[in-house]
Amino acid sequence: MNLAERITPPPTGLVLLSIASTQIGSAFAKTLFPQVGAAGMVFLRVGFAALILFALWRPRWSAEVRRHFKTILGFGLALSLMNFAFYEAIDRIPLGIAVTLEFIGPLGLAVLKSQRWLDLLWVGLAGVGILMLTPVGGLALDPWGVALALLAACFWAAYILMSAKTGQALPGIEGLAWAMLVGSVVLAPIGITSAGSALLQPPLLLMGLGVALLSSVVPYSFELMALRSLPVNVFGVLLSLEPMAAAIAGLFVLGETLTLRSLLAVMLVSLAAAGASRFRVGTPPP
Repeated sequence: MNLAERITPPPTGLVLLSIASTQIGSAFAKTLFPQVGAAGMVFLRVGFAALILFALWRPRWSAEVRRHFKTILGFGLALSLMNFAFYEAIDRIPLGIAVTLEFIGPLGLAVLKSQRWLDLLWVGLAGVGILMLTPVGGLALDPWGVALALLAACFWAAYILMSAKTGQALPGIEGLAWAMLVGSVVLAPIGITSAGSALLQPPLLLMGLGVALLSSVVPYSFELMALRSLPVNVFGVLLSLEPMAAAIAGLFVLGETLTLRSLLAVMLVSLAAAGASRFRVGTPPP
């Protein structure tokens, strides 16, 4: 066993590190909204992620890429719109609640693909959690923030479908790199308009690079390494910790506190996501 293998965490540890990196990246991104706006921040994140992927893997404009460019275009649109809606959501509501609502996308997709009565339980748990996050009963949340988080959930489901389709057409990292480039081009007009001259400030650009590493490059790399030996259903259960990790990152980085009712809602949605993954029948293609 070489030194690299000795210091590499086990697959579950890699997924947990990925979750922590993603949510810390989102929390730090939110701290930059006053300088560049949510749209400017998501442009920096996706743009820098595209540059890093191209620098590391150097994908080529091959005949295969040209043949599947419509698929790549759909993947890039889903990726950019998902991130844009999510950043606009966390600009209005706490990070933990936004991630919880966004999780409805993959959870709903998993349940729709199932034909088991047990999945109705997970739908019910998630539904109760969502209802607990509505203004009914005195919980005050920006309705636009809630709507944008649910829109991000829809785009996350589309992202999963387009990611699978792109992965079948272009194995490896190539499809993701081109999709990131498409996403950065789509986001450029609104991102540049939102951030303005702030995009010329080296300190902000450096922080944007850090957010891209924390939120995109590091998590994807860790998850790719973990999935080499980790069953997909176990991976899904671990990902159900995302809402709680977001609530913790929001508390320590942003000072966002959640009510007991909100925390219970977060836990219910996490439990629903864990259950849907744990009792999944069969192993879908990676």
